[in-house]
Amino acid sequence: MIHVFAMLVGLYYLGHRMNTGKTLFAQVMEHVPWKTFGRIIERHNGDAGVRTLSCADVFRVMAFAQLTWRESLRDIEVCLTSNQAKLFHMGLKNVPARSTLADALNLRDWRIYHALAMRLIAKARELYVKEPMSVDLDATVYALDSTTIDLCLSLFDFGHHFVRPRRL
Repeated sequence: MIHVFAMLVGLYYLGHRMNTGKTLFAQVMEHVPWKTFGRIIERHNGDAGVRTLSCADVFRVMAFAQLTWRESLRDIEVCLTSNQAKLFHMGLKNVPARSTLADALNLRDWRIYHALAMRLIAKARELYVKEPMSVDLDATVYALDSTTIDLCLSLFDFGHHFVRPRRL
């Protein structure tokens, strides 16, 4: 314990300070209108019969998965497990099991998340209403799909246009 304290004091004096601010995920989640989302969930009876993973928790997990480029339920579970110390700050009580997350994704009404997306788009319009933009937000088409499609380059000549570089 003393070694850890000495190391932290040493880093402080060297100019390396610990992060005491909010995580990027927490900053992004601040923009979600949680009260409105709660009303949307109630309107659609989204949490009726739910014991472990609420609609809001599913949204948090999927937002985290999107921001961290997770590609499968197993990948999401492993990444959340490796960040267990930060789950509380993400608004989660524990890591959902793959089967629980799969069931939640299959059983939740898509209209809940559609209504939330429409509210977030309206909020973005309010934020950028006075910004000089070359794009008219009323005529903008929003694509909110995060699906990654792996193409076999030997079968599809156009596949190399869609391959994104992998992170190490």
